[in-house]
Formats: sequence, structure tokens, C-alpha cells
Amino acid sequence: MRDFKKSSYQRKKVTPNKVKIQRKPINLKKYLRPLGMLAGGLAAVAVAAGVIYGGYRAVQSTTFFSLKTIEVSKTKRLTREDILGLAGVEPGKDLLRMNLKNMGEHILQNPWVETVRINRYFPNGISIVITEREPLAIVNMGYIYYLDKKGSVFKVLNQGDKLDFPVITGFSEEDLASDPKGTRAALETTCQLLKILREKGAFILADVSEIHYDKGYGFTMFTASGAVPVKIGSGDFAAKIERFARIYRNLIAQSRTIQYIDLDYNDKIIVKKS
Repeated sequence: MRDFKKSSYQRKKVTPNKVKIQRKPINLKKYLRPLGMLAGGLAAVAVAAGVIYGGYRAVQSTTFFSLKTIEVSKTKRLTREDILGLAGVEPGKDLLRMNLKNMGEHILQNPWVETVRINRYFPNGISIVITEREPLAIVNMGYIYYLDKKGSVFKVLNQGDKLDFPVITGFSEEDLASDPKGTRAALETTCQLLKILREKGAFILADVSEIHYDKGYGFTMFTASGAVPVKIGSGDFAAKIERFARIYRNLIAQSRTIQYIDLDYNDKIIVKKS
């Protein structure tokens, strides 16, 4: 083993290296350049979006399918102008933007309208088909209403409305509000009775001036001649009317002496004289 103590080699103290570091100024351009490119890109995107939006608005304002033809079905009571006014439609409107459902709902607000169907026909037309209600009778419920063939009370009579219909009494607005189902069923039964009276020969609807409904009993008719009460009850109307029609002409000649006529039997007619 080598003896380092006897060696002539002298270790020298090594002076540590001192390197002087010079700080260079930060090159801001190096960092700002990407930010500038990003801002420029965002500006370009914003410009492009503005161009696209402006084009979209321009397309929106352009009417490719302009309404020219409006077909309206024939009606008895509503004029073409009435219907178009209710629908809020006129030539020149954009066919694509027209809300047919809303148009139909506005037309249905008129009490004479029972059903409405609106169709769109490209490139430039629509059709409006309306079914009107037909009055069958007049219902006195405090206010006087028209009654249609389905048993619906649909319109308050105004000045100028026709009055040459049978008058139905015994119903009220309170009944319709408190018992809508039962009242509606009774009104539908009234329509059945009116239909039978219209179809029969000797005793016809024109011979009836009033039909009164009583919830506990049923129906009583009043003749146009002499206002004689004719009790008919609540069912089997066809058979009762048919029996009554056979003797009606003979009985009506004695109307001044008749107090009432009762048809509410299966095989006979009761004539009560005063």
C-alpha cells in the first residue's frame, strides 16, 4: 500500500469556480405574439359569426313561399271576410311561418263555427274548411240560447237572430254549471224528441210551440194551436208520438175544452177536459 504521508505530492486548495451570470432582458414580443394571433383569430371568428348571423336574418326576412291563394268553404252565416278576419290571414304572408293551429283556434271563437280544418298547399296556398252549427231550437235559460242538433247550447240570441224555432224551457244556467253531465244528457234527449217530431207526418214539429223539461217527470209539449199541454214523459217517444198523431187532428178541433193530454202510457192516451 502506498504511503501518502511520505509522498512529495502537495495537495493544493482549489479555488471554487465563480461564474458570473448576466440577466438578459425579457423579450415580451416573444410572449405577446401568440396572444396577438389569438386575438386576431377571435376577431375573425366574431366577424364570421356576424356575417353568418346577418345572412341568417336576411334569409329569415326573405319570403320564399308568399301566400297568394286562400280558399274558403261556403258558409251560410259567416262571410269570407269574417273568416279571414278571425284567422288573421291575408295574401303576402310567409306560408312557412303561418301557425295553422292558432288560426283555427281563433276561428273557433265564433259561436257559429262547429269545426274548422286548415291545410297548407305549397308553394303559395291555403284552404279553410268550416262546418257551421245548425240551430234546432231555442233554450230559455234566463238568457235565450240556440241549441244545435248535438244538444249543445252555443249562442246567445242577439237582435236580428231568427226566432222561428221551438222553445225549450225548464233548463237553467245553474243546472249547466252544477250538473253539466246530467244537463247535457237531458238536452241530448230533447234533441232526440225534436228529431222524432220532425220526422213524423200528421203531428209535426211545426205543431209544437214549446217543450218543457222537468227533471223529475220528463217532457211536456205545448201545441202551437191553443197551447194545450201534452205530457210525454221521458222515453219511448216514437211510439207515443205515433199514437198521438192518429188522433191529433180530431183533438185539436176541441182544444178549447181540453185541459191536458197525457201520452205517458204504453197503450192509451188520456185526454183531460176542463
